[in-house]
Amino acid sequence: MTDTVSFGYEDIAASEKTARVGDVFKSVAPSYDLMNDAMSAGMHRLWKDRFVRRVQPRTGETILDMAGGTGDIAFRMAPSGAAITVADINPAMLEVGIERASKRGIDGLVWTEANAETLVFPDRFFDAYTIAFGIRNVTDIPKALREANRVLKRGGRFFCLEFSTTLWPGFADVYDLYSHKLVPQLGKMLAKDEDSYRYLIESIRRFPDMQTFERMIADAGFIQTKVEPMLGGLVAIHSGWKI
Repeated sequence: MTDTVSFGYEDIAASEKTARVGDVFKSVAPSYDLMNDAMSAGMHRLWKDRFVRRVQPRTGETILDMAGGTGDIAFRMAPSGAAITVADINPAMLEVGIERASKRGIDGLVWTEANAETLVFPDRFFDAYTIAFGIRNVTDIPKALREANRVLKRGGRFFCLEFSTTLWPGFADVYDLYSHKLVPQLGKMLAKDEDSYRYLIESIRRFPDMQTFERMIADAGFIQTKVEPMLGGLVAIHSGWKI
């Protein structure tokens, strides 16, 4: 990893990013789900439903849902009967998820504070690893991908849901205008936090394109990597298998 990394459109010291991203999510945690609905017109729910259908969680499996603090992915997988560990580096996000699980009567999830780059779980422990809209906030993405590979059993599967760059002509320009101009204003009105939502949009722009990220997944040791774009690549499901 280089000495500097992106924080939105800024280039900052790598040692600073984890703390600064932590401050962002501590700020947005109470309004995170409300803002997701506002920013995506509710479409994030459909993307997550599709994502979990691709994961195909099953009874008896152990699954690590990384950066899953608010529980959106874990709640969708819970009915499968899989043993799900929800991990997030940010305790404020975990608090939101635990409270939501309690209100919904969802028991049996394991909640743990964890850094995707330095997981405490043993080698070859999980059947599946999921991460939704979290990998772009990691300081050292290649290291996090290698950790995902390490904790998966042989034959384990990796699934990542993340924003990318839409390739649809015209739509890209419309979305660019919407995201840079309107999303920070939504953050200001609904979450009283314009700067954090400006960072979240900028972090999408700085994230590698679909093909580049697929190569990064392969470089971490995964095989049969695949990209499934949605909305022309605005959002994509990435997957791979551990051998």
